[in-house]
Amino acid sequence: MNILQKVLELDIAYLDTFAKRINTSWGFIFYNENLPKYYDANHAHIHEVPQNPRAVIEEVIHFYKERNITPRFYIFDIEKQSKLIEELTSYKFHFEELVSPIQIWNKEIYGHKRSDRIIIEKVTEDNFNEALEIECSIKEFGGRDVRGKAFTEEFKHPAFTHYLLRFDGEACATACLFEHGDQVRMESVATKEEFRGKGLIGELIYFLQAKVKKKRIEDLWVFPINEKIEKVYSKYGFQTAKKFVTGHAFLGGKSIKEIQEG
Repeated sequence: MNILQKVLELDIAYLDTFAKRINTSWGFIFYNENLPKYYDANHAHIHEVPQNPRAVIEEVIHFYKERNITPRFYIFDIEKQSKLIEELTSYKFHFEELVSPIQIWNKEIYGHKRSDRIIIEKVTEDNFNEALEIECSIKEFGGRDVRGKAFTEEFKHPAFTHYLLRFDGEACATACLFEHGDQVRMESVATKEEFRGKGLIGELIYFLQAKVKKKRIEDLWVFPINEKIEKVYSKYGFQTAKKFVTGHAFLGGKSIKEIQEG
């Protein structure tokens, strides 16, 4: 299995945890009417070249508008999708290109002693609200309107394990592991703004790497939202396996770049 196939399989499994999926000849339609503003839960996922781009666009627009959800496309292999992108433009879709780095852990555990001021614990019913408040405060995650509902659904799903970091007793950072077979993906790494710059993200990463190593999981992946975050993860043993240039086409709402910039 090549990198693209492995990453696609892991990504589809991840999306399946919070969205319903319809398989098509050109990819998938994901939707969750309870999370209408969550882009990852509501988009047409294009990874094959459609034979009839206009028909695909009409199908997707009808599907989402019938559910009062903004139609949008995530487009892979965009160098092969010029006809689809041209048609989307004629339908007044906004379009942006995104560089999507994919990184894999080199499986090395570096000597590291955690500060006595830091405690990392699994998210349970007892500390759920503290973790929720941190994730809802992160603008890059879409805020409470999006992340609040999504975090609640993830917490209930057995494939996710969320962790909470305390600094001097105060809850200030979170991260989670999503497991699928012998693959695991690190997600939702977040720190309250006032606690940034203290190396807390690194503490979480070291902790999660040790968890993965102990469970003898084959690969640990991270999908950074941009090249700046990619450089951060590279400090902790994550190597860039590939960079995909993907497209996001949408009829309304903010672009992904706007959301990431907060």
